[in-house]
Amino acid sequence: MTETALTRDEAIAVLTGAGQPYEIATANTARGRERVFVHAPPTLRDLFTSTCTDQPFLVFEDERLTFREAWSRASAIGHHLVHDLGVTRGDRVAISMRNYPEWMLACCAATSVGAVVVAMNSLWTADEMEYGLVDSGATVLFADAERADMAGELSTAGSVTVVPVRTGRDDDLDRRIATLDGRAMPDQAPAADDPAIILYTSGSTGRPKGVVSTHRNVVSALLMWELEARQQALRAGVPAGGASSQPTALLAVPMFHVLGMHAVYLASYRAQRRLVCMRKWDPVVAAELIERERVTAFSGPPAITGDLVREAKRTDRDLSSLASVGGGGAARAPEQVRQIDASFRNASPGTGWGMTETNAVGTIINGSEYLARPMSSGRCLELLELRVVDDDGTVLPAGARGELQIRGTSMFVEYWNRPDATADSFVDGGWFRTGDVAYLDDDGFLFIVDRIKDLIIRGGENIGCGQVEAALLAHPEVLEAAVYAVPDERLGEEVAATLHGTDRLDLAELRAFLDAHLAKYEVPRHLFVHPAPLPRTGSGKVFKRQLRDEAVATLSGSTQGA
Repeated sequence: MTETALTRDEAIAVLTGAGQPYEIATANTARGRERVFVHAPPTLRDLFTSTCTDQPFLVFEDERLTFREAWSRASAIGHHLVHDLGVTRGDRVAISMRNYPEWMLACCAATSVGAVVVAMNSLWTADEMEYGLVDSGATVLFADAERADMAGELSTAGSVTVVPVRTGRDDDLDRRIATLDGRAMPDQAPAADDPAIILYTSGSTGRPKGVVSTHRNVVSALLMWELEARQQALRAGVPAGGASSQPTALLAVPMFHVLGMHAVYLASYRAQRRLVCMRKWDPVVAAELIERERVTAFSGPPAITGDLVREAKRTDRDLSSLASVGGGGAARAPEQVRQIDASFRNASPGTGWGMTETNAVGTIINGSEYLARPMSSGRCLELLELRVVDDDGTVLPAGARGELQIRGTSMFVEYWNRPDATADSFVDGGWFRTGDVAYLDDDGFLFIVDRIKDLIIRGGENIGCGQVEAALLAHPEVLEAAVYAVPDERLGEEVAATLHGTDRLDLAELRAFLDAHLAKYEVPRHLFVHPAPLPRTGSGKVFKRQLRDEAVATLSGSTQGA
């Protein structure tokens, strides 16, 4: 193919013009007047039905489903939800399991009948699961064996119908689907501005917040990625539908994250992309699957893509089918960007910036632009706007650092049951306060440099320092606690804490206590005991920066914390 002379903006203008597939206009939405894709599927149900073909879709171990077969099974689940369990539009249906095909089928079914999918973190403890179920008001929970057993022991067990998955029990979902084979998806359907999903995100303090997004929000995000891919193809001279073989993605990240749910799973429908599902991450298994299934696309946070880079160097498996290695969840080190380019014969490195609140979209960068700017998160996608402001809300010029704010059609509508948090997160004009310190260069490339919010990003998992501190302070021998991030070569950041406690404080006993109150990834890897009350700033706040600096200095001369 011959490359065109079009710039990125010119290519997007061609593709979004009147009568074009990605035509953009202004329309009334739940939030008022917004820019929308004219020809977008109104809802996820429309997305699913318009892509119902005999192309291969879901692959898990020796199981295979086409898009049509997946829709048929989802229709049986939809029938079960509506006619057996009484689920109506707006009811919440929770999912908590590993990346089994049933995750996707349950999500497809629930959103297609107008229910709201609550994508629960499968690593949550029983207490956290109970909080999510109670907070969301879910009436149905799809859960694999481990989480179904956990749900059965909760005090709320009687108020939620648990649909077990892959348990071998008589009431297992697979057996129920078999009895409903051939049933059509119920006519009960959502509207574009109905809620579609709730994903929980760790805040800087307190309990996780439920992020509510509509069908329009989610579909808009998916088409923004499509438009970006199409403009790149147009500039490269590749005709629409020019691929000679079916694209294949490896699902290696959890479905309760927008990276897994949106960028990998939901984005596969219109692309007619085959999806190879991994139950859990293992770089050796991933390399074997890439070779066997001829995987063309792989995305993950830096910890996971770094694992694959190391496996590519170690193994003799043929990974030449990979055409792209995408990122998300956290920033990559520049060296890893270069390693991806060097380690895979045909793969181009890429990444982007987005949030649960933006439905994973925001900016994108890949290929030569990414190699030239490995610290950048890319340029803003269509239907969205970015700006950087100072403490007074004044918009800053290129190169100046301030808080990153964003607005547009893919933005979530509210925090579930938290009008206070919703109001605090938006400023005049619908701009969302991201909590990231950033700057935009003269060409519009975004660079994230720090965080305002008290969050740790460990291997792509957002961990609220306040929640971990609350768990530490719940122990009777802990008097003060400060939680912060320290650098980690593989995960990017690791959880560390400095404590002041009584003479009876025992760290081994404390770890056992935390294991019962926090998810495994939230438990501090490094614990430091301070002999005196923790240092404080002039305003009375714990001086976390000093404690973090002391911890980093200690760790630089030791492989383990105290």
